[in-house]
Amino acid sequence: MRHRLPTLLLLCLLALPTWAQDRLKSMPAYERYQRVTREMTNLVTLGSPNGTWNEADGRLSLVIWTNGGQAFEYRKDGKRFRYDIATRSLTALTNPPVNATTNRQTNAASSRVRGVEQPERGRQFTSASSPDGQWKAFYRARNLWLSATNGTNEIAITTDGNEKSRVKFGTASWVYGEELDQKTAMWWSPDSTRIAFYKFDESQVLDYYLALDQTRIQDRMDIEPYVKAGATNPTVDIFIHDLGSKRTVRLDVRDGKPFDNAVVGHYIYGISWSVDGRELLFHRTNRRQNIMEFCAASPDTGQCRVIVREEWPDSWTENLPSMQFLKDGRRFLWTSERTGWKNLYLYDLTGKLLAPLTAHSFDVASVERVVEEAGVVYYLAADGDNPLKLQLHRVGLDGKGDVRLTDPAFNHSVDVSPDGNHFIDVAQTHDLPPVTRLMDGSGNLIAELMKSDMTRFKKLRLKPVELFKFKAADGVTDLYGLLHFPANFKSSRKHPLLVSVYAGPGTVGARETFTQPNRLTEYGFLVATLDSRSASGRGKRFMDAIYLKLGQTEIDDQAAGVKHLGKRSYVDRKRVGIFGTSYGGTVSATSLLRYPDVFHAAVANSPVTDYRNYDSIYAERYMWIPQENKAGYDAASVMTHATNLQGRLMLYYGTADNNVHPANSLQLIKALQKAGKSFELQVGPDHGHDAVNRERMMEFFIENLIDE
Repeated sequence: MRHRLPTLLLLCLLALPTWAQDRLKSMPAYERYQRVTREMTNLVTLGSPNGTWNEADGRLSLVIWTNGGQAFEYRKDGKRFRYDIATRSLTALTNPPVNATTNRQTNAASSRVRGVEQPERGRQFTSASSPDGQWKAFYRARNLWLSATNGTNEIAITTDGNEKSRVKFGTASWVYGEELDQKTAMWWSPDSTRIAFYKFDESQVLDYYLALDQTRIQDRMDIEPYVKAGATNPTVDIFIHDLGSKRTVRLDVRDGKPFDNAVVGHYIYGISWSVDGRELLFHRTNRRQNIMEFCAASPDTGQCRVIVREEWPDSWTENLPSMQFLKDGRRFLWTSERTGWKNLYLYDLTGKLLAPLTAHSFDVASVERVVEEAGVVYYLAADGDNPLKLQLHRVGLDGKGDVRLTDPAFNHSVDVSPDGNHFIDVAQTHDLPPVTRLMDGSGNLIAELMKSDMTRFKKLRLKPVELFKFKAADGVTDLYGLLHFPANFKSSRKHPLLVSVYAGPGTVGARETFTQPNRLTEYGFLVATLDSRSASGRGKRFMDAIYLKLGQTEIDDQAAGVKHLGKRSYVDRKRVGIFGTSYGGTVSATSLLRYPDVFHAAVANSPVTDYRNYDSIYAERYMWIPQENKAGYDAASVMTHATNLQGRLMLYYGTADNNVHPANSLQLIKALQKAGKSFELQVGPDHGHDAVNRERMMEFFIENLIDE
């Protein structure tokens, strides 16, 4: 359930089966929905460049800088253009893209593999080629093997891995891929002379059994060592094999201490080699995840040392803080929440703090460019006229001369030239579409490159999405939400309200990127997305409100947002629905049960109904273990509140969901049946972690909130 990407809020509307339900077409709003949504297709021509994959940067870029930063290329609506800064001239291109190079340093601690197909969710790649192209390491039958790149001369590096002992080398457990982003389990040294790899001992881990292919004549079992909250985790170690000497060294990742809950080294992840290949770098945390250390290990002796230590005793630390190495491969930018806010620090691999670069009482969001020749760093931070609007800053590598370069009235995404003398600025808000401009290094306008066209939007007389502020359930904290209106909105009429929710830790419900009205409004609803005190970008202490209290704080805040909207004359407080998937499914079901006077219908897709059912790394990060937070786990359990059901509930689960197991929904079904409560159930036979199709969901909401 680890959050990914900011599209999670609308997950259940975007990547779903789209077959229609037979009653929906006969409902009064269906024809209007079909007509207006057709008109809304390509409604606004956005004035921002299409993302371009830049191999030199290893990222999606707004532009590709050429000629040392004196020109740039971008794509717009499938066409390519080149802008020359000196002459301020724009040329349409037909030739293939240039193979640009820039000086953006990649994160040497990142284990992400680019330009290749990603492994199945929660899994790791089964092979890795050496940098010199001569060798291939690969996983087979629980052991690590080595061969020539063409597959000849196979050699078993390990032989102890087997089913009986439940030991495996060169791969990791499912939860390491899901929650710690470990897509690899073997790492070549830069000179191709050594290979580092995982060892997992799962002998004390219980298996989870999941039936697959249940719609076929013969089903089969998926058996996964899946650690539930509070259960025994696998023992993890790292080994390094030297190809020349054929010697294998075990790293002392726990400083000689045994594997247990308290030791820093319970989780080992974020693994890479130093640029010079002299050390293996890795992150480690204790099981509670309130201590995190960035470490280095000697490939010759296995001895480990701490480079940077982070600790946040009252909750959790960030597992993989953003970091970026400078050209020398020794100095690096480090992002830390140690002050309660994300700030930047400059370290070297000895562990010496060279300089604190920022000391803000707002969050640094990302490093955009390091220009070492000029000794400056460009970064985005959340200090607009509201905390949702990111701003570009420049600061020296000595921590001096910090200056904001953008207009705080807008949210900004930027692309800084390699020399730092210019940047592309895409400025927008929730209701103002993007405009793209070329700025000089001091933030002065040079030229407007692209502007959005709202002609069709205005012609249809659509009402812009509204950003509003409300108080959290504590009565003190400011939170934000977005409200979407139907095209035929009338303030003199009461409208039912739908809340689209995710609300998991580190995600947001409101944002300052241009947002068109949600098409579901055309069925006759207002649609809202609401922040909780689980939202990112507001500082560490802000989010600590949810610690040990999942299923409480964020639910209270969703209810507070609806109560705030309910004060408006055109919001029908007696007809409120909520829907979401995964964490959003949990919030939807819990909101309906805990606040029956606020929510009247809910669609809960693939929900975690009790965090004792979920994986140890995620659940324990925010809830610690059930043995020591029984009250918190009980309060978060949806089954605890089953007897409270008064409104209408639709549950959905996929029978092949290996992330949020079907047992979650089955436990809730059992509790509701025991309580004598009526509810609806949709099952996805042989489906995984997804949601009921949109058409069936809207049938449900129309029947229960409109056609009463």
